[in-house]
Amino acid sequence: MYSQQDLNSAVAAGAISAEAADALRAHVAAQNDSVPADAEHFRLITGFNDVFVSIGVVILLVAMAAIGGSIYESTAGPSPAGAALVAGTSWLLAEFFTRKKRMALPSIILLLAFVGGVFSTLVGLSLELIGNDPARETVGVLLIALAGLITAAAALFHWKRFMVPITIAAGTAALAATVVALIVAVIGPNSDDVGDVMLVIVFVAGLAIFAFAMRWDMSDPVRGTRRSDVAFWLHLLAAPMIAHPVFVLIGVTDGRTFGPGAALAVLAVYVAFGLVALAVDRRALLVSALAYVLIALTLLFDRFGAVELSFALTALVIGSALLTLSAMWTPIRRAVVGALPGSMSVRLPATA
Repeated sequence: MYSQQDLNSAVAAGAISAEAADALRAHVAAQNDSVPADAEHFRLITGFNDVFVSIGVVILLVAMAAIGGSIYESTAGPSPAGAALVAGTSWLLAEFFTRKKRMALPSIILLLAFVGGVFSTLVGLSLELIGNDPARETVGVLLIALAGLITAAAALFHWKRFMVPITIAAGTAALAATVVALIVAVIGPNSDDVGDVMLVIVFVAGLAIFAFAMRWDMSDPVRGTRRSDVAFWLHLLAAPMIAHPVFVLIGVTDGRTFGPGAALAVLAVYVAFGLVALAVDRRALLVSALAYVLIALTLLFDRFGAVELSFALTALVIGSALLTLSAMWTPIRRAVVGALPGSMSVRLPATA
């Protein structure tokens, strides 16, 4: 099984011509009776060996965290020694499994372990410095912001070395955490409004990340290069950051005040998310909002007396809608994209 990136690499190395690679893509697309962009491909597992190696990687990294924790046990947070060992081991393993073997799933796990290890190391050291002194909470938040910034730089360095698509999303998440922490430090960690402010910040950051993802997507409308995979992970990061604040504002998480009007608002938002997902040919928004829609419809059925069947009815409605949308994705998307201005539609993935 060969990925789009493997074909591009073969063309760059002169193993096959660009015309032969395009003909192969067209042949596979014709066999599958689908457009590759509409399938939203991304490389996760190239074979069961990926799973086998990933299990070994996870076990080894857990062992390194435990060894580091025994060397230096922190009472204030994660052990900096354990986290540092995880980060260092992840980088060394990536030199073989990512840079040499180019294994997809192990590379994702190693990247997440590296970024998480760097961030946890810095946070652990920060907590050791400030201790449990409430008067120094603002200093602690600023140190966390600094940890996020350094982690983003480490992710950039990892990207330059290994070019794992999820790395850009991980670095962007670290930068978003830095911005959130700085704003929280300004308004005060103990402020009564900090929760509401954080929701707004997360929502705005989600929109910014979505725009960043679209920049990667529009640079590769045929989705034949690594840029499409980078955009996929950015969309996956942005989606919950957009969806969660919106549905919290509507009141989905507060069942006591949730009524029919709020349920209709949830459905309207979900339809809007669906139109955006169809236009950009990314399903992350729909998946991220799904849990909130399930909660909303369950509460709605419960209010109308279908207590015993509320969840079953909700599952029936949502499941049927999702399967119908999946089966009719291409023609529905063609209609949505066709309704957009020409200057916008030409930069989106092609429709069948």
